[in-house]
Amino acid sequence: MIRVAVVDDHPLVREGTAALVARQEDMEIAGVAGSLEELRPILRDESVQVLLLDLRLGDESGFDLLRHEAAGHMPAVVVVTSFDYPQYADAALRLGAAGFVIKTAPTAELLDAIRSAASGGLHFGVRPGNGVSLSGREREVLRFVIDGASNDEIGARLKISARTVESHLRRLFERHNVASRTELA
Repeated sequence: MIRVAVVDDHPLVREGTAALVARQEDMEIAGVAGSLEELRPILRDESVQVLLLDLRLGDESGFDLLRHEAAGHMPAVVVVTSFDYPQYADAALRLGAAGFVIKTAPTAELLDAIRSAASGGLHFGVRPGNGVSLSGREREVLRFVIDGASNDEIGARLKISARTVESHLRRLFERHNVASRTELA
C-alpha cells in the first residue's frame, strides 16, 4: 500500500485529490494539509512514501520545502501545480522532486506519477527545459534566484551589477507573467 500525503492551499483541490487517491486499491492517504506548517507533523511519519506538493501555498512556496527539507527524511515528492512552466519542472527536478504534474492533466497521469515515485522512478508531465527560450545569462540568474540568492549576491557571482541583475529579473518576470521572485522560483 502506497501511503500518500497531500498539501494544497485550496480545500477543494486538496480534498478532491485525497479522495481520488483513497479510491485506489494500492494507495491510502497518510494526511492532508493546507500549508507547510500543517504538513510538518505529517512528514514526521516516516511511513509516508509520496508527498503531493503544490508550489503555491498562499504566501509559502513548495520550493522552500524542497530546499529546506532535503537533508532530513522526505518522502518522494510529486509536485502538483497549475504552473505549466518547464523551468519549474527543471527546478523541481534539481531540488530532488520525483515528479511534476500539471493540475489540468488527466487523473491517470497523477496516479502514474505517484506509483512511479513510490517505486523510486521519475515522472515529469512537463518536460524540463522545453519551454520559453532563455538566454544563458537569464538561466544563470534564474538558478541563483531559485537558490535564494539576493540581487547583490547574484551580481557578485556573475560579475555583473545588481542593476543588471534587476534588468534580467524584469525580463524574466514579463516572460513568465509573474510579479515576484518567489513566483519566478
